Amino acid sequence: MECRCAGRQDSSGSTVDLTLLEPHLAHCERSGAQGNLIAILQKTQEIYGYLPTEALVYLSQRLSIKPSKIMGVVTFYTQFRTKPIGKHLILLCQGTACHVNGSAKIEDAIREALGVEEGEISKNGLFTYTNVACLGCCSLAPVMMIGEKTYGGLTKGKAINILKEIEREETAE
Repeated sequence: MECRCAGRQDSSGSTVDLTLLEPHLAHCERSGAQGNLIAILQKTQEIYGYLPTEALVYLSQRLSIKPSKIMGVVTFYTQFRTKPIGKHLILLCQGTACHVNGSAKIEDAIREALGVEEGEISKNGLFTYTNVACLGCCSLAPVMMIGEKTYGGLTKGKAINILKEIEREETAE
C-alpha cells in the first residue's frame, strides 16, 4: 500500500527541497545512527521549520519506515509541528500554577493582540502561539517562552509589551 499523500504539496502550497535532508541522512548512515528517527525528525524540523508532508513521505521511503510509524512519533511528541509557524514561537504555559494565576487572560490578550487563534501565524509572520501543559517554571507563573527566553510573572499588559518589543526589534533590523 502506498501513502496517498505522496504527491501533495505542503499546506503553504510550495514544494519542499528534499535534497536539504541528504547531508544529514548520509551522516546518519555513515555513523550507524539511521535508526534514530527522533533525531532525524528534529533535524528535518530544524531545516524546514516544521515537518512538511513531502519530507515525511520521503523519510518513510528513504528509511524504510512505515508512514504510520513516523506519524505516530510526530503526533506523540509535542516538539514536532506539521504546519509552518511564525518566526517566533510563543509557548504559553497552561499548567495548574499558571492557570490559577491567570494564564487564560494572558492567552486572550495574546490572541487579541496578534489577531490569531492558537497555532496560526500572525499577519506580519512574526508570531505563532501555542498552549503547553507545563514549562516547569511554576514559581514564575503565569509564564511563557518565546524562543529560548522565559517570561514570568505575566499580566496581560506585560505580555503585550513583550510582543511589541520583539516586533520593534524585528522592524529595526
